Amino acid sequence: MRQIILDTETTGLEWKKGNRVVEIGCVELIERRPSGRTYHQYINPQREFEQGAAEVTGLSLDFLSDKPLFADIADEFLAFVDGAEIIIHNAAFDVGFLDYELSLLGEHYGRLRDRASVEDSLLMARQRFPGQRNSLDALCKRLGVDNTHRQLHGALLDAQLLCEVYLHLTSGQSEIGFDGLEEKPATVVVAVSFADLPASARPRVQPTGAELNAHAARLEVLRKKAGGRCIWDGVEIEAAVEA
Repeated sequence: MRQIILDTETTGLEWKKGNRVVEIGCVELIERRPSGRTYHQYINPQREFEQGAAEVTGLSLDFLSDKPLFADIADEFLAFVDGAEIIIHNAAFDVGFLDYELSLLGEHYGRLRDRASVEDSLLMARQRFPGQRNSLDALCKRLGVDNTHRQLHGALLDAQLLCEVYLHLTSGQSEIGFDGLEEKPATVVVAVSFADLPASARPRVQPTGAELNAHAARLEVLRKKAGGRCIWDGVEIEAAVEA
């Protein structure tokens, strides 16, 4: 499975007003792991920024004046994302701008979704955290992704942060303590079956009251992270009878 985490920066908020893409950043995942391949390009928009847009990105038309036009990089950009699943935070914004840029080059370029599928990580976040702020910064804070170096919006930096956020959103393993399991030395596991033993001879472990309380507290943490219910809710545990 090949996925591309993508972000863009633009001269303003609406492509319908003639605003243009000024930066594209992409991070490639293969089987949900960063491959090490990225795509990053500044683009000359041939127009001024709207008020406030330059402040958000730290970019200027003077800095971008010697950068290539979108027409110059369109083919290499499309080759990078072709056939992949593209993950974008607030996909309608970025896809709208990229489709607009492609439309300026001619109908034969088509649209972004003609070449790749698109998934919106903002919609994923809203489903998992309904009623909460789900901006990239808010998700970084909630999911423990370090974004302290993000002083300005930058397409490649934001794509790298979104990559970590997306993997947390769609796996959840790091949140319940499974991080790093594959890095530990392999151990030999011996399977023991008690199927043939009579019920009276089978070993039985009963938790104490203190252990049950600790278990309940841990389940409550998992429920909050899982959105209301976790798999352990289906397991019945009997308390030990203390003498």
